[in-house]
Amino acid sequence: MADLPSTEGATAAAAAAPFNFKQAISQMVQRGGSDLHLKVGRPPTVRVNGDLQALPMLPIRPEELKHLAEQIMTPRQVKEFAEKKEADFAIGVPGVGRFRTNIYQQRGTLAFALRAIPYEVHTINELNLPEVLETISLKPRGLVLVTGITGSGKSTALAAMLNHINRNRRVNIITIEDPIEFLHRDAMANIAQREVGSDTLSFGTALRHVLRQDPDVILLGEIRDSETLDTALKAADTGHLVFSTLHTTDATQSISRILSFYPPHQQAEIRSLLSTALSAIVSLRLCPRADGRGRVPACEVLINTAAVAENIRSIEKSLNIPDLISDGSISYKMQSFDQSLMAWYKSGVISYENALHYATNPSEFALRAAGVTAASDRTFTEPDDQAAGTGSPQGLTRESMP
Repeated sequence: MADLPSTEGATAAAAAAPFNFKQAISQMVQRGGSDLHLKVGRPPTVRVNGDLQALPMLPIRPEELKHLAEQIMTPRQVKEFAEKKEADFAIGVPGVGRFRTNIYQQRGTLAFALRAIPYEVHTINELNLPEVLETISLKPRGLVLVTGITGSGKSTALAAMLNHINRNRRVNIITIEDPIEFLHRDAMANIAQREVGSDTLSFGTALRHVLRQDPDVILLGEIRDSETLDTALKAADTGHLVFSTLHTTDATQSISRILSFYPPHQQAEIRSLLSTALSAIVSLRLCPRADGRGRVPACEVLINTAAVAENIRSIEKSLNIPDLISDGSISYKMQSFDQSLMAWYKSGVISYENALHYATNPSEFALRAAGVTAASDRTFTEPDDQAAGTGSPQGLTRESMP
């Protein structure tokens, strides 16, 4: 495997016990971890409930990661790595699980980041996500964006929404992913999952042909560029239900990010198209449980009502999404992050300190928690008793919400 970094200079550390990849990945799963990090000179490190923990193993040597890469990478992935110095793919470890894998180089040596992917696709209710996501999933058309920082649960939430469609609608679903994460089995729907590299030459190629494959529902792994966004908006505007993700923190930033893909002279046109094509934006943050048993999702939900569409369309007006979410909390089951956090806090699932830390407006949250409400404050209009999620707040372990 000459394309990978040379391990010249590896010394007598060979006398130590060799690195056991299956043992490391098994320990991650046993601890309920979400990620495994492998780096030269450091023991395998896992992320459990957001915190990194080193496993009781010896520091990894360069030749051990080179050998691991030779074992788990295909010739195509080796070629991709040689050209780009990083590669994404998914692997299955018999008896352990399935993992999204990224291999990259740091300081001239290999490094790995592996994300655990549950075999079972959880339901919206099991993930303690808002019940309104079931309604959003069954909409006949429109663009649905699931947003959040890396590790906030976007892929898991998307899989749950796709699973809800699969169990309730007789439709044709096509996904374009890099790599495929959750594996879906046909129920009522027909699902075709396409992985970049193995099922299609490139993301762009798959996008150019997806509308000719008779889809009712399309899932695009991530909106990465204007080409992906153009396809998503076109498909949503022509009667398809389109799901995708953005690495943005909330609905306002998501809309701003979409508009930023286009030059000023196209802003009016894109605002008009987005105002009709957008269906909903679901933004996620994972907050630690007070009992230390995993994390629960704080969830902001924006539904594209007539008022929201008008705000997006009006180029002379600034975006006023937070107030529109508050206005629609009763009628449309919209909710803000702070409403979601308040419901989790009131139910005793999360601590006051963590609720404040993850709140969008900590000062207003503190006042509300103390029972002080300004007459003009609509931030905490209570949508219903299940603002934070559905079902009993059993909480999400990081394992089930990658």
